[in-house]
Amino acid sequence: MTKVLVLHSVSLVRSALAALLRSEGNFEVTTTGWRTTPRRAEFLRPDVAVVDLDCPGAAAALADGGRAARVVFDPSTPLLVLAASGAPGSLRRAFQAEALGYVDKNGSPRRLVRAVRKVAAGERFIDASLASAFMEADPVPLSPRELSVLARAAEGDSVAEIARALHLASGTVRNYMAAVTRKTGARNRIDAIRISRRAGWV
Repeated sequence: MTKVLVLHSVSLVRSALAALLRSEGNFEVTTTGWRTTPRRAEFLRPDVAVVDLDCPGAAAALADGGRAARVVFDPSTPLLVLAASGAPGSLRRAFQAEALGYVDKNGSPRRLVRAVRKVAAGERFIDASLASAFMEADPVPLSPRELSVLARAAEGDSVAEIARALHLASGTVRNYMAAVTRKTGARNRIDAIRISRRAGWV
């Protein structure tokens, strides 16, 4: 029995994905939101973790090269990401976080099932429709730490909240945000978030 942990911020989507996988018979599926993931992952020790790149929480977990994701999951847990071909920047983040599987969210349900089986067996899976998006992904001009700060800012965290979460001084967080604004050519923090979201970096 393959143990699968499905992460999504929307309960209805989590349930639908779980129902799809369970209908295939040999998957033991557990679902969770990002806040409860560490406890669930520690208890379940999944064979595969399925993560939607568009979910709040995914950007923050993958922004620093996947170090936060590796706190959430055991480093040996293979990641399978659900992605859209129109967001090459998020695919690059997932690749840097060493995700093993990449499934196009606009593809068929059978592709997800096949991908879970392959990733659980330790094999790489990349939807053909995502291959061109990988090639189109421009290098991200921000450092992993700048991305982690920006990802949390994009979720609405204050400077103080970001500082606590990342174990930084508030002044350091402001310095990172100033660097992000400069590197993206943005006018301010809001503009930097908009530009980075459009590029798929957060």
